[in-house]
Amino acid sequence: MTRAVAVLLLCGAAQAGKLDYLEAKTTAARPRPNDARIRRLVGKPPVPLVSIKNLWTYEVLPIDRRAGAAVPKETFDRFLRCHWTGQPTDMDPRLEGVLVSAAVRFEADRVEIVSGFRAPKFNLMLRKKGHEVARDSQHTYGHAVDFRLPGVPTRRLLEMVRSLSLGGVGFYPESAFVHADTGPIRFWAGR
Repeated sequence: MTRAVAVLLLCGAAQAGKLDYLEAKTTAARPRPNDARIRRLVGKPPVPLVSIKNLWTYEVLPIDRRAGAAVPKETFDRFLRCHWTGQPTDMDPRLEGVLVSAAVRFEADRVEIVSGFRAPKFNLMLRKKGHEVARDSQHTYGHAVDFRLPGVPTRRLLEMVRSLSLGGVGFYPESAFVHADTGPIRFWAGR
């Protein structure tokens, strides 16, 4: 046998071995019809999700609507970070409950975040430019979120958030969003 023929035979054997290996790997990973994982999913409705969209970063955070289901704290904190500085903070976890409760109450599939955490530097800049932001805003502590539900009148969302008696609630009809925070209970209206 020549050297060239021997090399071709070895390459062919190696290729055949690789194909056998790949076939065994895919058939082992493929679930069988009587697999318990498949039986648990068949005929079940999909997990009910609400998509929370950050209007500044265009990121979407899917959250399970069922009671007790929550995203990891670090994920929620990062999602609501200051869009101007990119800095996250320790957000109050009760805010996630406010967002999900509003979505469930109004059977909404999407929540739009207008503002989450605001770095103190960004908050000061907004004040200097004449925007309606408090000097000591709850946003700078990670205790507030401004949001809306597409298709839900802002006044109805306001009433629902006020009924939670969680903290401050601001109504911004021209900008079409509601402010919810976990600070002292108070109410106000803006533009």
